[in-house]
Amino acid sequence: MALQLQELSDGRREIIRPVLESPREFVLLNVRDMARRLETGPATVVRIVRALGFDTYKDFQHYLHYLSVSSATILDSMQAGGNTETSKILRGSRRQIQQNIDFILERLDLQQIQNIASRIDQAERVLLLGGDMAAPLVEYMEYHLTIAGLPVVAATSPGRATHLARSTGKKDVAIGISFRRGLRMTIEGVQRANENGSYCIGVTDSPLSPLARFSDELVIVPINSLSFAASYVAPIALIDLITAGVGSLRREQVVGRLREADFEQKHGYRWYQTES
Repeated sequence: MALQLQELSDGRREIIRPVLESPREFVLLNVRDMARRLETGPATVVRIVRALGFDTYKDFQHYLHYLSVSSATILDSMQAGGNTETSKILRGSRRQIQQNIDFILERLDLQQIQNIASRIDQAERVLLLGGDMAAPLVEYMEYHLTIAGLPVVAATSPGRATHLARSTGKKDVAIGISFRRGLRMTIEGVQRANENGSYCIGVTDSPLSPLARFSDELVIVPINSLSFAASYVAPIALIDLITAGVGSLRREQVVGRLREADFEQKHGYRWYQTES
């Protein structure tokens, strides 16, 4: 996209610049309305869109949608909810959560999830990368893969991510979890693992994420929210599906490990016991 943008004439580049800098303001406009906002003609907009590499204006709108998602900030999410009463915000948030879950139920490719589970099962080592708000997702996934007996390591800080990524090899799987513009430590960690020959999997919310450049598999899940924080119901559901796939492939090993832990779970000191 950047290369095609540079190939535009200075005049056309200046016309389309506001759209690429503020995609949220233009993504819902039809070609005539966009041309009016840009003070040019619809035919000029269509020619620019085709010069950028899009077959149709609709394709360009899809690109703007993903661009607005990847560049969104917490403030953008908060403002999307509007300045309204709490009860309406809660109803809207519940609908948004349902839409995120519906994406998992209706649009997630289960064959892709099965392929990922198979890669994880066969890996010599699994590296999980994710920091900031994605750190709990990494820890959640690490916990479950550890129960399955997999050689998994997690990095939620820049230094650890750098050192672990350096030691990856061709028999390893690296999974990077990062949303919006992408956290630097996660992107660079996946990039290094990719350079070392590891099979890399990116979990993000847009095909425009920098994770796409370094991942052999890219899984897109929404984190849309009307609150000041992203919604992780869809990423959590994705991890649950991957865990289920891995558990199915390693059923004997998992059952064996859980059999060892069964007595502790029933009688161990960690659990609250009544006198009875």
